[in-house]
Amino acid sequence: MFSLQAMFGKGDRFYGLLESSAQAARQSAQALGELLAQPPELRSLEQFKLARQREKNLAAEIGLALVDTFVTPLEREDIEALSAALYKIPKMVEKFAERWTLAAERLGDVDFAARAAMLERACAVLEEMVALLRKGMHLDRQKALNDRLQAIESEADRLILELYREAYANEHDPMRYLIRRDLFELLEKAIDRCRDAGNVIYTVVLKNS
Repeated sequence: MFSLQAMFGKGDRFYGLLESSAQAARQSAQALGELLAQPPELRSLEQFKLARQREKNLAAEIGLALVDTFVTPLEREDIEALSAALYKIPKMVEKFAERWTLAAERLGDVDFAARAAMLERACAVLEEMVALLRKGMHLDRQKALNDRLQAIESEADRLILELYREAYANEHDPMRYLIRRDLFELLEKAIDRCRDAGNVIYTVVLKNS
């Protein structure tokens, strides 16, 4: 016999997995802030590897759950799109952390902390958006949160233009310039991934409101 209780239980499972994915993304951003503040002898990439592996495992679990579940709380393609978007965030953060660790000594006093803080803010907003899905569509609230994500992403775009301007004017070491550009662009892409996930959520809310 069809059971509403079973259906809602499966809905809770999907929401829980997506919330865990958003938490893993935020944890990777928090780990990045900590890494940038640590002295060389204490730097480790272990937290980033764990966050990405957790995200990978959650994405796989979501995929299996979609196969095993007849009734889902959101459309299947929306769950898949959001899961994929969330997975890309820790992946991009880990890539930045790996390259920054290799190049930090050569870069000297180049400061990535402000951009990393922007990424953490974006992940916090995204985590709130994912958690709100369980409570209903809440169009006005989701729009306000998505607008905040868009504002963070726009500010990241503005800052990278400032980086290019400053680097073109003052950076005389071609290799150092390329490393700086690569790392700043990776951080910008991580913020873009947060924006992409926010757009998926907002689209879902619009479709179901």
